[in-house]
Amino acid sequence: MLQIELWKRVLIWGLVALGLAMALPNGFYTRVETHNDAVAAIEAGSTASGLEEQAALWPSWMPSALVNLGLDLRGGAHLLAEVKVKDVYGARVQSLWPEIRDMLRAERATVGTIRLQPSDDAELIVKISKPEAIEEAAALIRGLARPVVSLTGAGASDLEIVVRESTISVTLSEAEMLATDERTVRQALEIIRRRIDEVGTREPTIQRQGTDRILIQVPGIGSAAELKAIIGTTAQLTFQPVVSRTSDKNARPGAGNELLPDVDDETLFYILEKAPVVTGEELTDAQPAFDQNGAPSVSFRFNAAGGRKFGIYTAENIGSPFAIVLDGAVISAPTIQSHIPGGSGIITGQFSVEETTNLAVLLRAGALPAGLDFLEERTIGPELGADSIEAGKIASIVAFGSVLIFMLLSYGLFGVFANIALIINVGLIFGLLSMVGATLTLPGIAGIVLTIGMAVDANVLIFERIREELKSAKGPARAIELGYEKALSAIMDANITTFITAMILFAVGSGPVRGFAITLGLGIMTSVFTAIFVTRLMIVIWFERRRPKTLEV
Repeated sequence: MLQIELWKRVLIWGLVALGLAMALPNGFYTRVETHNDAVAAIEAGSTASGLEEQAALWPSWMPSALVNLGLDLRGGAHLLAEVKVKDVYGARVQSLWPEIRDMLRAERATVGTIRLQPSDDAELIVKISKPEAIEEAAALIRGLARPVVSLTGAGASDLEIVVRESTISVTLSEAEMLATDERTVRQALEIIRRRIDEVGTREPTIQRQGTDRILIQVPGIGSAAELKAIIGTTAQLTFQPVVSRTSDKNARPGAGNELLPDVDDETLFYILEKAPVVTGEELTDAQPAFDQNGAPSVSFRFNAAGGRKFGIYTAENIGSPFAIVLDGAVISAPTIQSHIPGGSGIITGQFSVEETTNLAVLLRAGALPAGLDFLEERTIGPELGADSIEAGKIASIVAFGSVLIFMLLSYGLFGVFANIALIINVGLIFGLLSMVGATLTLPGIAGIVLTIGMAVDANVLIFERIREELKSAKGPARAIELGYEKALSAIMDANITTFITAMILFAVGSGPVRGFAITLGLGIMTSVFTAIFVTRLMIVIWFERRRPKTLEV
């Protein structure tokens, strides 16, 4: 018999109501977006005026999740950056010098005096005064090597040691370079994501392209220059011992040292030891603050390991200058007045309040492991997104209206049921997009338009099957029941194959292709649900009330 149990009816209408309720905020997009931003600001502790009024624009008990608009609809900035992975090799090799120096000094009776020779950044050349002990010195340095942590470099050593007459060359091995490249790009990807998240932008696209490139698309941001200001600074913070000060920008710093400028005084330069005592990687927190004179500054705190090193160094070097270096420039070089335990301190300089806030954001997010070269940058204005949205609306309305008219003319009352299910179907798509936090792009709108055309396919199959069953002199109830039963296999086969295609597009595609795949996949699920369950329930309810003796489809 043509019957649907009560619990199934409640479940079907419950799912429809839930989906439409989730889609409802998108009909009041600007109001709900303002509400969400105000609530987020209040939760973050902001006390700006007007936030309470903005938060009251939408009821707190109502769903407030929105479909995020992509770069092509909202406008924003697009960057393609290349990570300068080779920069990491030099920093990694140079950081070995203090450890090698201290280890060989402990064996001075055997190897003699130790000197660091001039070389490229990616190579460390150590000279000893007793050439006959060169192999012993090399064996000690080889003890610092560690296995390469990667699948491709399993079993290989991370250091390559080359022995010459009285010198030892230390470089990274080929396997370690490949592993370092992979780690560097992954780390840069994560830090860029954290920096953009700190600013509070909505649904950015940050993904890897090729071996050493990163695609960054941030909707709603003013310009590509603004985006570069957020992510383009490496924010490499180091604390390095000061060897001397000079006004000669061409001064030779000597092996193991480097010449860096003062960030405020163009005539002042510092000769610093290359190997830092502590780096920004050991920071656990950084916040804008004010120093004892009321000037804007940045307070910081190290982790346990960084705090211990910082405390030991300050205890042993009271009265010596200590440089705080940010991105290759000395921002402060105070003299250590006393032991600084606890691993916390303050960075002072000629900062504005805005600069200290931005610096704190960069330091909290972490230092980029290497610099970035921006190969491509575009700013997409919101007016282009508005044009795209308007074009998408027109296409959707035309497709929607055409399908509604066709179904009404072709199937009469049953076409009305299919049209109601189609309207519910579109609402459910937006409800699901809101629930999963998906980003809608122009190709995504194309996926919705395609779904509108495909949504009635299942109803067409069912109604045509009901027509065939009516011709065989079966009763209306039996014809409807057989129509749904016999059309089910064809409906499932057609939609499963399309859904598999959508999954493949999502898995191997990127950006706009994935946006199209998401809306297509969700549209298939809602189309099958509305065709098999919603239209059938409406027909059953109508049939139970009217009990027609004959049926025309």
